[in-house]
Amino acid sequence: MPRDAIPLMIEDVSLFARGLRSQLTDEASSSHQTMLNTVARAAGYRNFQHLKAAHGWSEDVAEAPPDLARVRKAAARFDAQGRFTGWPVKRSLRLLCLWPIWARLDPGGVRNEQAISSEIHELCTFRDAAGIRREMVGEGMLTRTRDGSEYRRVNRKPDATQRALIRMVVP
Repeated sequence: MPRDAIPLMIEDVSLFARGLRSQLTDEASSSHQTMLNTVARAAGYRNFQHLKAAHGWSEDVAEAPPDLARVRKAAARFDAQGRFTGWPVKRSLRLLCLWPIWARLDPGGVRNEQAISSEIHELCTFRDAAGIRREMVGEGMLTRTRDGSEYRRVNRKPDATQRALIRMVVP
């Protein structure tokens, strides 16, 4: 006799798997991920990732769109050649202005303090390489050795606002 399909709507599969795991005595030593895969396989999927993909679920959170007003305010601090012309008073805007400078530093290069200062001075119309270096190290955009003998650019993905400013400013 064929079985009738009984639909099971589960609002939170993860919570369901935890509850199921706690009720199964022989599977009690299994990990949470193993239980998620077991439930997904029981539903006809290869594993839990396959189940999520089949329903269009993604762990990627949609990125917020760029804040164009902030981009315009920060871009006003750069000249036509893309050189930084001066520090904004507002800290959040100052930090945003560091990104076009960061983007033009060699991503694989190791430099001493004099070399990084020279690179920064070429990207600015004023001389405050020490201040820019300190801010970039403080924000995790650059690393430096304890004695300051080596500086390296930290490669990370700028957010949408930072990328928009880099595109607008970097020639």
